[in-house]
Amino acid sequence: MGDQLVSGGPWTGDDRGHNDEAHERWLRLRNRSTGAPDYRDDWYDEQCGGCRFWIALSGEVGRDWGACAHADSTFDGQVRFEHDGCASFTVREDGSLG
Repeated sequence: MGDQLVSGGPWTGDDRGHNDEAHERWLRLRNRSTGAPDYRDDWYDEQCGGCRFWIALSGEVGRDWGACAHADSTFDGQVRFEHDGCASFTVREDGSLG
């Protein structure tokens, strides 16, 4: 599959089929699922997309996914879903989201 993506030119992250497959695979890696019965209400405002250390990916996949760049997080250097979260959440000073 990787060769097919590259053969048409440089990878841009805008292949809908590939993005959908990656999205489904990566969702299984979530730390916190908003639909889980043990999801705490106070986590709602501490989602990755609102963390100052969350860097959105480029292309269409970047609407939902970004990289964690928080050295104190167990997820540092990993791709994270914008609605996930962790104990190292740090609010953005401007209050913006992803």
